Amino acid sequence: MSGTLTDARTGEALPGATVLLDGVAGPATDATGSFTLPTVPAGPHELRFSFVGYEAVVRQVQGQATEQRLTARLQPGAVLTGEALVTASRASDRTATAYTNLSKEDLAKRNFGQDLPYLLDQTPSVVVTSDAGAGVGYTDIRIRGTSNTGINMTINGVPLNDPESRGSFLVNLPDLASSVSSLQVQRGVGTSQNGGAAFGASINISTLDNRREAYAEANNSYGSFNTWKNNVQFGTGLVGNHFTFDGRLSRISTDGYMNRAASDLKSYYFAAGYQGKSTLLKFITFSGREKTYQAWNGVPEPAITGDAALLQTYVDNGELSEADAARVRQEGRRYSYYTYDNQTDNYQQNHYQLHLSQGLGEDWNVGAALHLTRGLGYYESFRARRRFSAYGLENVVIGNETISRTDLIDRKWLDNYFYGATFALNYQPKDDDRFQATIGGAANKFDNDHYGEIIWAQYAANISSRQRYYFNNATKTDYNAYARATWQVLPRFGVYGDLQVRRIGYNIDGIEDDQNDVRTRADYTFFNPKFGTTFALAEGQQLYASFAVGQREPVRADFTDRPAGAQTARAERLEDYEAGYRFTRTDLSLLGPRTTVRLEANYFYMNYRNQLVATGQLNDVGTALRTNVARSYRTGVELTGFISADDKISLSSTLTLSRNRILDYRDYTYTYDPDFVVSTEISAPRTSAISYSPSVVSAHTLEGQPLKGLRVALLLKTVSRQYLDNSENRNRSLDPYQTLDLRLRYAIRPSFMKEIELGLLVNNLLNREYAANGYTYTYQGASNQQETFNWFYPQATRNFLASVNVKF
Repeated sequence: MSGTLTDARTGEALPGATVLLDGVAGPATDATGSFTLPTVPAGPHELRFSFVGYEAVVRQVQGQATEQRLTARLQPGAVLTGEALVTASRASDRTATAYTNLSKEDLAKRNFGQDLPYLLDQTPSVVVTSDAGAGVGYTDIRIRGTSNTGINMTINGVPLNDPESRGSFLVNLPDLASSVSSLQVQRGVGTSQNGGAAFGASINISTLDNRREAYAEANNSYGSFNTWKNNVQFGTGLVGNHFTFDGRLSRISTDGYMNRAASDLKSYYFAAGYQGKSTLLKFITFSGREKTYQAWNGVPEPAITGDAALLQTYVDNGELSEADAARVRQEGRRYSYYTYDNQTDNYQQNHYQLHLSQGLGEDWNVGAALHLTRGLGYYESFRARRRFSAYGLENVVIGNETISRTDLIDRKWLDNYFYGATFALNYQPKDDDRFQATIGGAANKFDNDHYGEIIWAQYAANISSRQRYYFNNATKTDYNAYARATWQVLPRFGVYGDLQVRRIGYNIDGIEDDQNDVRTRADYTFFNPKFGTTFALAEGQQLYASFAVGQREPVRADFTDRPAGAQTARAERLEDYEAGYRFTRTDLSLLGPRTTVRLEANYFYMNYRNQLVATGQLNDVGTALRTNVARSYRTGVELTGFISADDKISLSSTLTLSRNRILDYRDYTYTYDPDFVVSTEISAPRTSAISYSPSVVSAHTLEGQPLKGLRVALLLKTVSRQYLDNSENRNRSLDPYQTLDLRLRYAIRPSFMKEIELGLLVNNLLNREYAANGYTYTYQGASNQQETFNWFYPQATRNFLASVNVKF
């Protein structure tokens, strides 16, 4: 089946339109608006055409033995679409940046219940890890070696990153991927967005899609480690030509690969929207509640390697009982330090968003949003033999005996509100798409109480119920404004400019859990310019180059967890140079009548001043401690390719080769005490590798359709050596690893429902033992010799997830 898509009003071709056959994406329309589906199986099918700014067209077609040809004319959108609200923060071929787009369908075929980072594992320069080892619970993502504290994440243009830590804790939003309509990953500084600065990448999530037809779905998965995912989704479609209602309820639970690393996660999503000819109003609320057994301590290295002498050192240093020592030897790489039955993290996060998109004549529209995020929760811990004085309490006196230590259980709480407004005014001339411009910005405030309570103690004579032993309040304001434009100066040559100003104010008052005063006052003003050019070599071929500046403030831990006597953390600056080549053709005949080829090569040079890099240590809640280094850089190439033959077989590959270095680095020894005091400098200035920054990362997916409705995929991932600190010492590093996954999805479309799909995901098919994350301490031992101790986060050996999904 072949044909063309055109504008019903002007007759112009619509290149790049989406073509879906029974919900499965086929090749997009080419530059002339033409499409070809090499094979349409016998029987009835639904063919859907969609294009941003136009109303979708659905055709009922019948598979035949002879070729069919049809023409579809799309009407310009009678109502605004959700995409109008996210285009202001997204990159395109005109913005001269490196990016990857993922559709709802792309995410759905990867979604068996693992956290969102695992669904992005095959995108360029990405490394993912899981505390519990199997992708459910606390997970993390790094892009170009930068942790998620340097990845700006937004949902519908609203900042998601925690304003204090700048991390994006997706464990608080389980099964978010099931409500995502589209997602874009920008690498490098990227375009100006709301929220924290992007020092490695941006992840822009949209849930704003409006589905015009009613639907109902149920998705269920079960797998290794007693992992369950259950969700139901529903939508009314367009009611009365103006209203839409969508919802989802989800539950995900697992025992975890690591011992005592269970997670119980619940979430909901609900959206109600109104669409008019030039107005889109949408209220969205989503929430997640998580209860996760603490697995953030990791596993001591000798428990994995079996080094008896080093394991004895761990037992002696930790003053482990005989029972605990026997347990670490027995559990090996799945060992978990904690045994208290409620050593859990408990947190709920509620999000409320109100979005408005309003057309202002034919050439202008404005998008605006009000948002509120409410977070509340604690983690509970059993503490053995703690000094009363460490909790600001007096010793207990019983007769003639003075007791200075006690076993106790405490809870550390977070109680916060994050609220604000965002806006973007877009200019797009109706009759001339050579020039586009946006003026936007945001005003946000974060108010967070940190406090601790003692809920039980062995000796509690001077402890009241829920005794509060520390309290501090933090407030942070973040204002930004930006203006950006693309201008196609010549038919083949375009320019891009983007100017942003950010103003941040951060205040902390009170004491921390160590009874230290953490009063902080910090204010920053940043100016971040970005420029780029594009040049079309020929049809489907483009060169691009850009320069961008990104600056960001330190995070809370950089202020509150500094080593005694250490210099105050300084703001970071990044100068990002990017250049690349793109090639896209959908009308080749290399492997069949219709072969699609996409290639991209991107070079980057990221030059830092005062970059805050991980020291390899953690604080008492598992947050990485960091230090400024005066000069550092990341440089490399990202190569991506995709080839598809008649939608029967496809291969996608990405390879990143990089060099990540600190200049004039000095290595220090850290004493292992509560203040992480620096003891002695042990090296002269030298060039060293940046921690957690592999020099080679690759991902490859080979997917085929051997039978109608059956899709089989092999997914290969490779990551080279990562150093746990900045010394480039192999004794403090993660070994290179390679994993292979197998994915099967089989869909049938019976007459009584839209679809039944069976799925199977086998992770780590070759049963490799590896660790994707870790940390290290270097300290002065008993004999005054420097000693190093490493902890790792082992990932699961071969495991599976099976799914049954139904659609009505």
